[in-house]
Amino acid sequence: MRVLVFGAAGAQGGAVARRLADEGYAVRGLSRTGAAPDGVEPFRADLGDAGRVAEAFAGVTHASVVLPLEFDPVPVAAYVRNVVEAATAAGVRRLVFCTGNRLPAEETGVPAFETRRAAARAMLESPVPSVVLCPPLYLENLAAPWVREGLAAEGVLRYPVPARVRLAWLSHADLAAATLAALTGEGLEGATLDLGGEPVTGPELAAAFGARYEAVDVDAFEAGLAAVAGARTAAGVAATYRWIAGRGHDLYAAPAGGAERLGITVTSPAAWASALRWASR
Repeated sequence: MRVLVFGAAGAQGGAVARRLADEGYAVRGLSRTGAAPDGVEPFRADLGDAGRVAEAFAGVTHASVVLPLEFDPVPVAAYVRNVVEAATAAGVRRLVFCTGNRLPAEETGVPAFETRRAAARAMLESPVPSVVLCPPLYLENLAAPWVREGLAAEGVLRYPVPARVRLAWLSHADLAAATLAALTGEGLEGATLDLGGEPVTGPELAAAFGARYEAVDVDAFEAGLAAVAGARTAAGVAATYRWIAGRGHDLYAAPAGGAERLGITVTSPAAWASALRWASR
């Protein structure tokens, strides 16, 4: 099995690439910069370059796909088309697509959700046997400086979701385990699997860190993220949190089931927090 991992220089793709390499698989890591984890063959490509994407699939039998933080439907559709066409031409035996978030049951008008819904549909309808993984929020979000500083200095966990909303969480390591299982497991073709652990409220999450919870205004969150990731990306991400606060209270509260089907164990927030030296706990 030779696996092409998209986004190998990023948090999600990097975790997947490292896990596969550690398991002894041949891994080619595609990224825009050409960076890749140790033990992974680096491959520099822009997803908008169809020829370069096709080159990346040379000799590949399986692929793990995550899209960049781009929410404009036009370029995202082109990225997906390039991936599907290249994977089809290469005769890829299994493609695993991580949406980067749960997908609401109904259409939302939120580009961050709808571009991924369209991408998942395109891959599942393609000739390539595909599996779609829909993670909830990532525990690593809580290691962002603006969250970490509040935990360590004040014993306050701040996050842009109302305290009463129940959230499921997943670590990047758990995503890597799920991706490995989805790439190699039998009878999974065509499946869309929600991932995540037992949903918790904001105060319950904060208790895992020995802290109290404080909901952050989404506008303030967007402004802070814009300083790091740029205004377009920040606006796209913030729109998902606005939708969750206004209409999507159950997006992460429904039972997941994907982890059980894949045979993996999801790390709890408490277990994840216990390994962090900076946490107030």
